[in-house]
Amino acid sequence: MITAGIDIGSTTIKVAILDQDRVLASLVAPAGGLPAETARSIFRQALDQTGVAESGLAAIATTGYGRRLVDFGDLVMTEIKACAAGVRHCLPADTIRTIIDVGGQDTKVIALTPEGDIEEFSMNDKCAAGTGRFLEMLAAKLGLAYEEFVSAAVGSLQTVLQMNATCAVFAESEVVGLLARGEPKGDIAAAAHHAIASRIASMVRRVAYPEQACFVGGGARNQALVKTVEEHLNASVRIPDTPQTVVAIGAAVCAQRKLQNRGTTTGTEI
Repeated sequence: MITAGIDIGSTTIKVAILDQDRVLASLVAPAGGLPAETARSIFRQALDQTGVAESGLAAIATTGYGRRLVDFGDLVMTEIKACAAGVRHCLPADTIRTIIDVGGQDTKVIALTPEGDIEEFSMNDKCAAGTGRFLEMLAAKLGLAYEEFVSAAVGSLQTVLQMNATCAVFAESEVVGLLARGEPKGDIAAAAHHAIASRIASMVRRVAYPEQACFVGGGARNQALVKTVEEHLNASVRIPDTPQTVVAIGAAVCAQRKLQNRGTTTGTEI
C-alpha cells in the first residue's frame, strides 16, 4: 500500500511517499507566495522520484498550517496527530515520550503515552517569539544570513548575555540595544538561542518528559538550538534522520491506518 503525506507549513512544504514502512521519497521546499501550487509541484517531483503514478496511490493525506489549501488530498489531519505518528515511525516507540517541534510560526511540545498515543500537548502560537521565524528575524537584525547566525551562536554558547524571548518586538529592541553597547554578534546570537531554549524547556516541563525527548521540524536542523535545548533540559534529545519531513511521513502513516481500519478515506478528516 503506497500513500502520500503533504505537510503544508507556514514557511516550507514537505512531501513524503510511503510504501508500507519504507519511505520511497521525501522533499522539502519553501512555501512561497502560492503554497497550494508549490505543494502540487513538489508532490509531482516526489512521484517522479519514485516512479509511482498518482493513480497508484492508495491515499493522499494533508496536514499542517495550510492543510485545507490543496484540492487533491483524500483526508485532512492535524499536525499534532501526524507528528506523533511520524515520530513513532521514525524512532523506537519505547524511547520517546516527548516531541519538540519548532516550526516557522509555532512551537509545539507533545507528550506521548508509553504506547505512542498523544497524552497532552502545548503550543506557542500567539507570538513569533520562540519560533523559526523569530530566529530569522533576529539574524536579519544582526545583518547575518541565517546559517551565519547559527554558526556565530555555536561559537559563543558560553555567553552570559541575557535576552527576553517572551515577545518578538521586545527581543528585536534588545538586539538593537546590545549592538549599540558593542556586544559581539556571536554573543547576541547565542543569547537569543538560550532565551528560546529556556522557553521551550519550560513548555516541556509543563506537559512532558524531558529525559525521553526528540526534536523535529526545521528547528532540529539548528545545531545551536539543539545544544541549548539540551542544556536547559539537562538531557539529550533524539533527532530523526530527516526531522523536517517527520510530520509528512506521519500523515502518510495515518492514511495507511485509516485505509486498514475503515477501508475508505475520501472527504474525511482525522
